[in-house]
Amino acid sequence: MTRIIALSLAAVLSLCTYTGVSAVTKHKIKTIKETEHVQNKSPTLAQREKQLACLAKNIYFEAGSEPFEGKVAVAQVTLNRAKSGKFPNDICQVVYQKSVIDEKMVCQFSWHCENGPVIKSKERYVESMEVAKKVLLEDFRLPSLNRALYFHADYIKNPKWGKPVVAKIGRHIFYGDKT
Repeated sequence: MTRIIALSLAAVLSLCTYTGVSAVTKHKIKTIKETEHVQNKSPTLAQREKQLACLAKNIYFEAGSEPFEGKVAVAQVTLNRAKSGKFPNDICQVVYQKSVIDEKMVCQFSWHCENGPVIKSKERYVESMEVAKKVLLEDFRLPSLNRALYFHADYIKNPKWGKPVVAKIGRHIFYGDKT
């Protein structure tokens, strides 16, 4: 299997040279090749379903009443965190992460700290699951949120985060880290 992948990547790299594809693209392909033999495992169906469920719950509870773009934005922040190296690298761990701030337990996503949040609208949950699938499985993204790692509702005034605003979508304001 690894030999087939390596041969396929070699063919792609040769084609890149022939067609004039940039060195950046070649580097990305090389990076894929290098990490393929180290990881060489995709999530199982059960793991992927668990990730989708965690992501859908986060979308539902954080942006269930938001328009499509608002739901995508919450999903994208969740995935951005998992890929950032600043948060756990697992979607469910990102969603359920807690921190201690000033000797008080704080959830990264406020709904998780509430006492047993309940899904009240099946329609909104189904829509949240569809958005989760689109973002996680189809890699759908909003380009303005590529750097977004944080957000809050627009009724929260002046959080002391000191982070740059990257977008306002629906009732949420999204932030990235300083570059």
